[in-house]
Amino acid sequence: MAHTRGGRESLRRFPEDFRFGVSTAAYQIEGAWNEGGKTWSMWDYLVRTDPGHIADRSNGDIAGNSYNLYERDIQMIKELGVDIYRFSISWPRLLPTGRPNYINPEGLAYYNKLIDLLIENGITPFVTMYHWDLPQNLNEQGGWLNPEIMNWFGDYARVLYQQFGDRVKHWLTINEPYVHCSRGYGRGNHAPRVRSPGIGYYECGRNILLAHARAYHIYRESFRATQNGQVAVVLSAEWGLPSTDSVDDAEAVLDSIAFHFDQYAHPVLSESGNYPQRLIDRVAAASANQGLSSSRLRPFSPEEVNYIRGTTDFLALNHYSTDIVYRNNSLIGQFEVPSYSDDKFVGTYKDPSWPTSSSPWIREYGPGFHQLLVYIKNTYNNPTIYITENGVSSTTGLNDDPRVSYYRNYLTAVLDAIDDGVNIRGYCAWSLMDNFEWAFGYTMRFGLYEIDMEDPARPRTPRKSAFVYQHIVSNRVIDYTYNPDPYTQSITGNAFGMSASILFTLTIAMFNLNL
Repeated sequence: MAHTRGGRESLRRFPEDFRFGVSTAAYQIEGAWNEGGKTWSMWDYLVRTDPGHIADRSNGDIAGNSYNLYERDIQMIKELGVDIYRFSISWPRLLPTGRPNYINPEGLAYYNKLIDLLIENGITPFVTMYHWDLPQNLNEQGGWLNPEIMNWFGDYARVLYQQFGDRVKHWLTINEPYVHCSRGYGRGNHAPRVRSPGIGYYECGRNILLAHARAYHIYRESFRATQNGQVAVVLSAEWGLPSTDSVDDAEAVLDSIAFHFDQYAHPVLSESGNYPQRLIDRVAAASANQGLSSSRLRPFSPEEVNYIRGTTDFLALNHYSTDIVYRNNSLIGQFEVPSYSDDKFVGTYKDPSWPTSSSPWIREYGPGFHQLLVYIKNTYNNPTIYITENGVSSTTGLNDDPRVSYYRNYLTAVLDAIDDGVNIRGYCAWSLMDNFEWAFGYTMRFGLYEIDMEDPARPRTPRKSAFVYQHIVSNRVIDYTYNPDPYTQSITGNAFGMSASILFTLTIAMFNLNL
């Protein structure tokens, strides 16, 4: 078949050393919110004190119940045939006080069992230290707005290295600083619901970069020589296309990138370090216009710049969609003052011709992913990249053709980027299973496997996208003609050669018989 770049008739192969995986996060799937010695996270607190803020008034109390069904989760990973599982550790499950004075033996046993079983099945754990579930007692001490969190996080990271570093060789420190800070400390629609878009947002990001660097240096100084692993930060990045060919819109695109990806990538990945100059200049100018004597973006000292620079062994990248970006007079008066949105001063929208999903912030546009990856290569000296999240939501149901199209087109973009010399080593789909999607609750389903959230047993059933992803992984090509029927076809690839439904039935039967 002809090799046509980016074309559906192409069957280009992924490199033999390219690795595929799936991703999850602790609060979104584990459940067992008050079991096994775990204390409250700030999300446990939020869903109890402000349940109306969640779209369907749901919570992560049970979620996918992976705390009790982790063996089935690993079986699903085997069925898909992938060799990476990215998951996160719940800080309050392992350290109930948030500090290393007490390590919860039940939490420690749970993660040891999970890691050991993954390795026994030939699956590489990529472990996220922090995916937004801060211990509530640390949140009550200021959370990510307290500069002491640099040391709190460093102490937590040291415990992780000590307890799991003999087996875990890929550490991801903090998930998506931009999203965490903008939602949690800017807009205030995620835990801890602090609304400080002009100051708190920037302080959160500043402290996250220093905390990440602290965890990196602890590993480099005390553990790398004996454990021989890698440490990386997880950054989110959307792409932007100018609405018109005007200079204003071209500048708006650059500012949009500077205030999202580059705000966190530039201090870590660039040779000069520090925030991108665009960000520094715009926040300083806006602060001056507001009569302030100094910028609301508190600068790093030269020592802090040096401490943060170079603190990642690869780039863990999350990407979902592309925006159309513009800047014109219609934006005047549209943003809260002061705020990072007003500082940035750009407007965005989605092209209505792009395929949509149940998530209003995601529309399918694979070429934007390709352009983003090339931008990272050209801007940051072609770092090693593992794509640690990429996916699209649906509603319930097994025939998820929009997700199938999304994965095929975004993986085609990955192949295009590889052809352009981008150093991409792996790709993880978000998500292995349906999960609690933060403020959206269960109204959005990202899972390759559907979970019946009304059934106490939380059965997992492969969607059409699971079959398609498995086909891509096993054949290392994207075949647009492959059209499985999830209602009649059994997923293969599990260790016992059984269908998912039969295997799950046997697992439950053995559990009930205490075998």
